[in-house]
Amino acid sequence: MSNDYPGKKTRAVLERGIPLFRNGLKFESEMEKAGHRGFRTTRQIVIDKAEGDFIWDMDGKRFIDFQNGWATNPVGNAHPEVVAAVNDAHRRYGFHYDHPLRYELAEKLIEIMPDKSLTRFNYEVSGTEAAEAAVHLALTHMKRRYIITFSSSYHGMGLATKLISGYDGAKNRYLEAWTGGVLRAPYPYSDNIPANMTQEQYVDYCLWYMDNHIPNSMVPRDNIAAVLVEPGLAEGGNWIPPTNFLRGIRELCDKNDWLMISDEVLTGLGRTGKMWGIDHYDVVPDILVVGKNLSGGVEPCAGIAARDDILGDNDEFASGSTFAGTPGGCAAGIKTLELYERYNLVENAARLGRIAAECMSSWEQYDIVRQVRGNGLLMGVSFTCPNKKDDEEDWWISREVRSQMLQNGVWAISDRQDTIRMYPALNMDEKNLRDGLAIMEDAIRYVNEHGYREGDGPAWPTGVAGF
Repeated sequence: MSNDYPGKKTRAVLERGIPLFRNGLKFESEMEKAGHRGFRTTRQIVIDKAEGDFIWDMDGKRFIDFQNGWATNPVGNAHPEVVAAVNDAHRRYGFHYDHPLRYELAEKLIEIMPDKSLTRFNYEVSGTEAAEAAVHLALTHMKRRYIITFSSSYHGMGLATKLISGYDGAKNRYLEAWTGGVLRAPYPYSDNIPANMTQEQYVDYCLWYMDNHIPNSMVPRDNIAAVLVEPGLAEGGNWIPPTNFLRGIRELCDKNDWLMISDEVLTGLGRTGKMWGIDHYDVVPDILVVGKNLSGGVEPCAGIAARDDILGDNDEFASGSTFAGTPGGCAAGIKTLELYERYNLVENAARLGRIAAECMSSWEQYDIVRQVRGNGLLMGVSFTCPNKKDDEEDWWISREVRSQMLQNGVWAISDRQDTIRMYPALNMDEKNLRDGLAIMEDAIRYVNEHGYREGDGPAWPTGVAGF
């Protein structure tokens, strides 16, 4: 693999900028250690331009965009109509709280809620704030103190959302004592199922845990306010839950008088090929969290929707932000929903998802690929180190595949986890989708044959991970 990427301009920006941020003091030393151990140079990127299905780095190299503004650009990067709508709102309203766009967008959102039964809306700035608002709303409405969440779930990086997430234990280090009101239940992943269970048995166990272990040995059943669940475990690896899991949660909530909160920040607004991820399960939640896709990738906008009896009269619920429901954010949301309707983007996402599934259907033939998952354009590929040694981690492989993808012109997401996640725009050109997946398969094939070190033959990277 050539080491001429990133180019000189990108390298210059990285060298100037990285020391200013977290872990900047040790970046160079870690890179040097990785080089001494024989690991290939980490591929990184700094964006100079974003448009439609593509982004360009500082050196003019073009990439097919599967990262998609961390899944916030449903109509592609910098859609001109969304940008124009936001600019118009800025010129007309500047920034003021009470403007007509906040009411227009709320009307449109309520109209597309599951079963049209969530008829009250509350604006927030980000998905993090919206998830926190949903939890506080449930606690104050039910007059109870506990919330059930799930392992590997991700609801944000605010103080409260660090506590309710199960994404990574290190994310709430030194906050452990603050998690007293959070009850974490197991999530039925489709991979690495414990105790030789079948998928069906694993789902049954997870539901049993919520209905028996938690109420009988942890807290009283009648002091649990709600179950907060993602209908697609997004940041945790794009895990797709079985139908009977989400339906089982709804049944448990009805049985035990718990509220069901569907966190749709990443799964909502067409990402899974339906308007809401929960729609795949014929389940209606009591509270729904919305964000990301809502603002067309241009201006922050998020919020929660709930039934009348939950949000219509609740003096104890406290939520709000200076920048919640801004004119620019609401204008972005209104224009984005207009584009959804004009171009049937939810149906298009389902069509593209079927194409992607077909393209990826044979990838599990590679030794390093453990599992391929997808629901619409919520897609993930998990990797493993073949013949793993004690000091090796599966995420080294996913990072090396992503590095090779960057080298060859495709940008996707790989945190420090064993999965590469892809979130193409809902209106991505079919050819660009196919080309990007072909480049990704080439990267998988290369790493499968050559490993992650310089030299010949697979040697299964540590070192510093790329962005």
